[in-house]
Amino acid sequence: MPAPAPLGASALPPGTYEGTVVLVTGGGTGLGKAVAAEFARLGADLVVASRKAEHLKAAEDELSALGGRVLTAACDIRDPDRIAEVFDLAEETYGLPHVLINNAAANFPVPAEDMSPNAWRSVVDITLNGTYFMAREFGRRHLAAGTPGSIVNVGASYAWTGGPGYAHSAAAKAGVKNLVETLAVEWGPYGIQVNGLVPGLMPHEDMTADIRANLDRVRAAGLRQPALRVGRPRELGWAATFLASPYARFISGHTLVVDGANWQRRDLVPPEVVPIREQLGRGRFDAAP
Repeated sequence: MPAPAPLGASALPPGTYEGTVVLVTGGGTGLGKAVAAEFARLGADLVVASRKAEHLKAAEDELSALGGRVLTAACDIRDPDRIAEVFDLAEETYGLPHVLINNAAANFPVPAEDMSPNAWRSVVDITLNGTYFMAREFGRRHLAAGTPGSIVNVGASYAWTGGPGYAHSAAAKAGVKNLVETLAVEWGPYGIQVNGLVPGLMPHEDMTADIRANLDRVRAAGLRQPALRVGRPRELGWAATFLASPYARFISGHTLVVDGANWQRRDLVPPEVVPIREQLGRGRFDAAP
């Protein structure tokens, strides 16, 4: 597919988000930061939350250079009390966030039989419970104030298909997708739209070591996509700014996949099955501690 418009371009009118407060979780790095950048270019005031405080200063400097105001806050989204504190801080500084981008998540590859209970709980707690706690706080405050709002939950295509090697994340992301559909109906009468957004392969400088290692083992990753190229982080940002914009008010309960049709790809002759343990370079399973 053709390359996207250049970085800094937008399909939405300049100033679309002026006077709008946008809260982005996991916004200090990677795709979350790329999404936050597109809102900033359109005039939004940003509240950027990250579990790791060291990510926030660099993100603040980078995003502030785009013209908008930026407030950063360390936040573990597994903690409802800390979430409430972050919303309080946002309200005191800029006002109640109008848009919530639930981007924060946790993930790493592991065969299901090797996964520890703590590993399962950690990923589900951050990815599913944290997304719900953030949405709940946002929804409760808007319901109490009688104001409309927009939530975008960042998901994954294996919410539909399953994710061998990622049982914890796939199960959690399936729950995130279901939250989109459930909350859109519950909160629609009060003017709160809820949508999902699924990125495809969009390499960036903040990719984790395990994902980078997987990419490094693949020759010509773009040729493995129907689009014959990988995505650019700004393409996810453009989709997010549209879904939360005044131009998408009648879209709710929908999950938009931005991956060049990669998740729909099927082979006429299925390839040979390579067990996940073998793909991850692990030997025969041994139940002994």
